[in-house]
Amino acid sequence: MRFSIKTKGFNDIIDITDKVSQEVEKSKIKDGLCLVSCPGSTAGLTTIEYEPNLIEDFKEFLEELVPSDKKYRHDQTWGENNGFSHIRSALIKPFLTVPIEDGKLVLGTWQQIVLIDFDSRSREREILVKIIKTS
Repeated sequence: MRFSIKTKGFNDIIDITDKVSQEVEKSKIKDGLCLVSCPGSTAGLTTIEYEPNLIEDFKEFLEELVPSDKKYRHDQTWGENNGFSHIRSALIKPFLTVPIEDGKLVLGTWQQIVLIDFDSRSREREILVKIIKTS
């Protein structure tokens, strides 16, 4: 199962929980694992409370941790000036696994699945959802 998301780049954080949940429901699997993946080396998937102030805090944290205005050796390779986005993706992986129980994702009350586009430009990201039955 796949779907696409248009992003703005530069730490664009998008809540994809509903789309992933819909794929789980369509699968009719009651107990299992849901693997969510975004092929590429400049995006990440994680969970966070999707709340505007926390989203801004998280973006600031990423900028402090791996600054976008620093010169990275990778920038010399292709001239895209996105070395920072590759490092961020290596830290926040482009895949995530969430348990499924009773046909639903097992997430906390304030926990959402988010796609983060770290790249230095807008993109169209493909999201793959693989559902594995465990019982």
